Amino acid sequence: MIVIIALAVAIIVAALLTFSPFARSDAWRATVTPLASIIGSGFLICGPLLAREFGGAAIVAMAALLAVAYAAGWVIRFNIRHVEDHLATARFADPIAWTARVTQGVLALAYAVSVAYYLKLLAEFSLKPIAVDPAWQPLVANVVVTVLIAAMTLLALGGDLRKVEHLAHGTVSIKIGIIAGLLVALGIAWGMGGAAQPLPPARIGWASIPMLLGLIITVQGFETSRYLGHEYPAALRIRTMRHAQWIAAVIYLAFIALLTPFLSRAAQTEGVAGILDIMELIAPALGIFVLAGAVSSQLSAAVADSIGAGGLVNEVSRRHISVPLAFALAGLLAVAVVWLTDPFEVVALSSRAFALFYALQCVLAFAVATRHGIGDWRHRVGFVVVGMICLTAVAVGAPAES
Repeated sequence: MIVIIALAVAIIVAALLTFSPFARSDAWRATVTPLASIIGSGFLICGPLLAREFGGAAIVAMAALLAVAYAAGWVIRFNIRHVEDHLATARFADPIAWTARVTQGVLALAYAVSVAYYLKLLAEFSLKPIAVDPAWQPLVANVVVTVLIAAMTLLALGGDLRKVEHLAHGTVSIKIGIIAGLLVALGIAWGMGGAAQPLPPARIGWASIPMLLGLIITVQGFETSRYLGHEYPAALRIRTMRHAQWIAAVIYLAFIALLTPFLSRAAQTEGVAGILDIMELIAPALGIFVLAGAVSSQLSAAVADSIGAGGLVNEVSRRHISVPLAFALAGLLAVAVVWLTDPFEVVALSSRAFALFYALQCVLAFAVATRHGIGDWRHRVGFVVVGMICLTAVAVGAPAES
């Protein structure tokens, strides 16, 4: 019954987000781009990882992580309103313009690293149901990811990536539908009292901060609104980015809350694909449900970030490096990250890369606010505080299994 209800909810939500008049509005399309990035893979891995590290305080840790992300989003929304206007008229040698170019270069690198993160998770989820010798699983996962990156790179060099991009974007509604179905399944299981266990003890301490900061990648994605200026006006991007973060926060907190009866079990799962064990505990068929959501979300996010990296490198190089070539360079970096890190390390590495990007966004906001007298001392203090938090994440963000 749980599977049937979850499937029905998934189909209804996916259909509404695909065919309703609202789904075709600019407001929703500008919201769904950052929203899809925020709640993709992070939704699937954060529950077991936080349960393992924080026990009964997992929802508190999730709220803290979302607060850091919302603060970084506040900085980027300021930059959409004010920094974009400054850059539109800035001279080439303007220090703020140069800082913006460095920031774009860092984001391109962060995207390349995140491709490794997304595809590494895709391989982990795909291989979990298969009887692969644990000693060989890391090697098999790395080979799978390398083949996927090579295939995407060949498509890019052949000029056919647009077809893959359209297919990947088409999975967004399906992914959100699947997430809705999973939430409903968890809610029904909790209501029925199935598999409930005593809560693990809450664990909150300074030693947990590096691991929490190492999970920034799980709530990252809102910054995509900053680079949709060619499609939507600033006011719409600011509003829809805020809405995307609100919706994502509700989904994340609801997920952790509904996972409460299973936190003890979640804390005992192994690997980043531990959510599969939890959903299969509720109903075996839900494992296929999770697997479909994982594969679709990782593939769509990997394609989107690969294209983003290629476009940014092309822009930063002032068109000297073509988008396909930049895409290939990002692919090579992603392959290197895949082979040199394990799944937990690549989560932390991706988090550090994006935290550095957010810190540089704080530098841009502070510089423009100071030069043009925008805002007051509270804005400047806020930029400094958020920037310091992000730099701390760069310095100490740790793998979840450290």
